[in-house]
Amino acid sequence: MNIKQYLDSTYLKTASQAGLSEAENRIVVKNAIAEAIQEGFKLIMIRPEYVSLAKEMIIEANSVLLVGTVIDFPEGKSSLETKIKEANDAIANGADDLDFVCNYEAFKNGYTDLVKKEILIGTQIGLANNKTVKWIIEVAALTDKEIIQLSALIKNVVVSHFNEEEFGSVFVKSSTGFYKTEDNIPNGATVPTIIIMLENASPLPVKAAGGVRSFEEAAEMIRLGVKRIGTSAAKAISNGENTPNQY
Repeated sequence: MNIKQYLDSTYLKTASQAGLSEAENRIVVKNAIAEAIQEGFKLIMIRPEYVSLAKEMIIEANSVLLVGTVIDFPEGKSSLETKIKEANDAIANGADDLDFVCNYEAFKNGYTDLVKKEILIGTQIGLANNKTVKWIIEVAALTDKEIIQLSALIKNVVVSHFNEEEFGSVFVKSSTGFYKTEDNIPNGATVPTIIIMLENASPLPVKAAGGVRSFEEAAEMIRLGVKRIGTSAAKAISNGENTPNQY
């Protein structure tokens, strides 16, 4: 098992979140991209404003590293029009993977038609441009029942509207890594949560994001059946080290 080919090395902090200047944060992003190229990870996951930078560095290095970015991050509450614009801009800048934050609050409040429409349109945009699409459901904001229902909703929209050979390019993803829980309760990819997602998203693949902090945890997720793991500690994980990073 080449664990590096499961890892989406991730840096999604804004400068203010990192306590840095914009220039300093750009250096952190460049270093993260360079590390992902050097280490041979599957993908570098960064904010939309850095996608063009990543593509330039990847081309210059003659690397096969993929570039992913987030859409409507981290709350997923924006209009469908905003999601569409962000997705099209990311595609124009060279992103390979589009990780949309699903409007999970709308889902929780019963607006399932709104959620179905954004899943359909966002997936159409991604697949029409040969991109991988991931739908972040923010499991820490949901009950187990809601995780089951939202995973199944995404699955049903995709299975009903797209071809079987496209299913592998549409993921259900656990978390943004930015959701604040009470009492520091785990906010991401716990084993029980991932099992629920795998059972209810199939045949769509699942991405475990948030809380995978060691090689052993990553390997367990892969054994369960996840196809991608999002982590800000990809190098430490691949080297068999434990890390305190939450995402």
